[in-house]
Amino acid sequence: MVCLMTTVILDTNALMMPFQFGVNLDLELERLFGSFEILVPSPVVRELTSLAPKDRIARSALRLARKYKTVESEGQTDKVLVDLAKDLHAVVVSNDKLVIRSLEREGLPYVRLRSRSHLILEGSL
Repeated sequence: MVCLMTTVILDTNALMMPFQFGVNLDLELERLFGSFEILVPSPVVRELTSLAPKDRIARSALRLARKYKTVESEGQTDKVLVDLAKDLHAVVVSNDKLVIRSLEREGLPYVRLRSRSHLILEGSL
């Protein structure tokens, strides 16, 4: 049996979910995908870094982001998320309506928070 690993890209708000809603990202992603690799685009890290001095949740999210592999990328965060998802055949975790709309326009799958308690996959891999 071949086990394919899903590549998952985290948006800024995805990294904040555990601290806002108590969602365990790793357990939820394991439930959805089994085997997965998490990537955090560098613009997401920069966003969290700029928010961290005044936002306790952003500070915690930044610490969490450092647990995962950072992908160096240039450009506006939303565009980077969509471009990486296309290039890497990856799934983006985001609750940002504009990001979700862009992913849907491109026919790309994404994961979002549902009922402030669990993650759901939208679209197909």
